[in-house]
Amino acid sequence: MIENFIFGIILSFLAGLSTAIGGIMAFVFKDPGPKFLSAIMGFSAGVMIFISFAELLQEAIAVYEIFVGSLFFFLGMGIMFIIDVAISHKYHFQEDYFKKECTINDRLTRASIFVFLGVFIHNLPEGLATMVGSLENVELGIILAIAIALHNIPEGIAVAIPTCASLDDEKKGFFWAFLSGMSEPIGAIVFGLIFIPFINEYILAALLAVVAGIMVYVSVDELLPVSQCFGNEKMSMIGLVSGMFIMALSLAFL
Repeated sequence: MIENFIFGIILSFLAGLSTAIGGIMAFVFKDPGPKFLSAIMGFSAGVMIFISFAELLQEAIAVYEIFVGSLFFFLGMGIMFIIDVAISHKYHFQEDYFKKECTINDRLTRASIFVFLGVFIHNLPEGLATMVGSLENVELGIILAIAIALHNIPEGIAVAIPTCASLDDEKKGFFWAFLSGMSEPIGAIVFGLIFIPFINEYILAALLAVVAGIMVYVSVDELLPVSQCFGNEKMSMIGLVSGMFIMALSLAFL
């Protein structure tokens, strides 16, 4: 169990680190392009939705049966709804934001602060998700970390661009993108320290269902709408189906 805990921390750190990759992409590639962003967000949603229903929720149903297992699933969705209402974070991917015109003004400063805070708080339960998956088994932890890392890349872009625009500093844009992802290992560590002494089959099954609810909510409320808003619905759908298909293959052969 301790080995899984340490592995969960490492995985959550690596998943969170992908926001820094997004921060780098924002300035190296200037404009990642709507097709790429649409596809990668759709792909991440496909992975997270499929594994939530095909693996995580099934574990809870096997222990609690469908009614109680589903209650824990909807509890996870409720938790994310509360976080979503309390801390809304919007992506500023409009065309003007891709233009590297770093001018300081109040609007951009507010945007950079709220986007950073939103992504930072939003990533806390994703650290929990990686840790819970790792406690169940290492392979599941790796799969969850990869899915989370994929959609953290656009989040890093979202943090870096308005931060650069408000501070006129690419290094600070990268730093705040990196920092926004570090809430994931924080969430993993806090969760692990609280729950590991009490972990058993029933608690783990309940947490897996809660994590499934969290990931489905994130996918339906955030990833898919953002993927569609890039204006390339076909790439979004290709990414979604590809993510589900690859996830099905990985579950079948891992």
